Amino acid sequence: MTEQSETPGLDLAVFRRWYDAERPGEIGGELRASVIAGGRSNLTYEVTDGERWWIVRRPPLGHVQATAHDMGREYTAMSALVPTDVPVPTTYAHCDDPDVLGAPFYVMERVEGTAYRRAKQLAALGPERTAAIGGRLVDVLATLHQVDPAAVGLGELGRAEGFLERQVRRWGQQLEGSKTRENPDADELHRRLTARVPAGDDADARRYDGIVHGDYRLDNVLTGADDQIKAVVDWEMATLGDTRTDVALMLVYDTLASLPSAGLVSDVSTAPGYPGTDELLSRYAAAVGRDLGDMGFHLGLAYFKLAVILEGINFRFQQGKTVGEGFDQIGAGFDPLIAAGLDALGKD
Repeated sequence: MTEQSETPGLDLAVFRRWYDAERPGEIGGELRASVIAGGRSNLTYEVTDGERWWIVRRPPLGHVQATAHDMGREYTAMSALVPTDVPVPTTYAHCDDPDVLGAPFYVMERVEGTAYRRAKQLAALGPERTAAIGGRLVDVLATLHQVDPAAVGLGELGRAEGFLERQVRRWGQQLEGSKTRENPDADELHRRLTARVPAGDDADARRYDGIVHGDYRLDNVLTGADDQIKAVVDWEMATLGDTRTDVALMLVYDTLASLPSAGLVSDVSTAPGYPGTDELLSRYAAAVGRDLGDMGFHLGLAYFKLAVILEGINFRFQQGKTVGEGFDQIGAGFDPLIAAGLDALGKD
């Protein structure tokens, strides 16, 4: 039997031997596979034997820093959340041996749904359905943030204490390693974030601790034909920490839609009917049953984080290490995001 695939990074014959040993009898006929487009980080494959379907996830080709594309973290987070009200795909198997496919990987169910990335996709649904989908995106995030990590076996997923300070330090280091030019405003934003890290050891601050997805937005969930969210995906940055960072980043992604680099992320927030910032915040606060407090620091951090991510992509593009269309625009988003971050912090 000849396995057929045009999927670099996924040798179907090797995969079949491994999966047959993990879950004997599941695979029937000849395997075929294709790459699912959309992601710019980990590789996602759709695999079928003609009757059953599987999704396989692995890091990018040639990547050697497992901590940046942590398959074990994704698999652990989703596996633990299956029994909860957070919609996640059912996980089947995980391989941490890089000798099998060249990198760690895992296998999960294929969930029928759409990862909405474009405003025109939502526009075709109409304002009422778009508003409902945007509201449900917030509801699912609130559901996640109310899960007790220890109760589902995720108490060791991360360390909530000192989370915000580590985030500020980490993204500052990331910027230093991928600068394409000096930018005093970016340095100033990082300085002010460092100076304004909220205290994390009092009861008021700790009440926001929980499971953080790390990259929550509409195209990282799968929405069904009934406009219900069927699954939250892309858990590689999941950890424990201040859950308001998820809320802030979701809002900042919406802001990014108005920038020149929007085509490389998402512009869904510009679709007619998509909820505005105040509506999203009010809905989330009502769902979790607590006030979010001053979101200035969290928004400033989210703007900084996303600016650094864009600068990293721009850095690789200028070195000729990024393939694809539209990357020449990515650098244009950096300055507006830094300016928005400074504005979010207000005056010292």
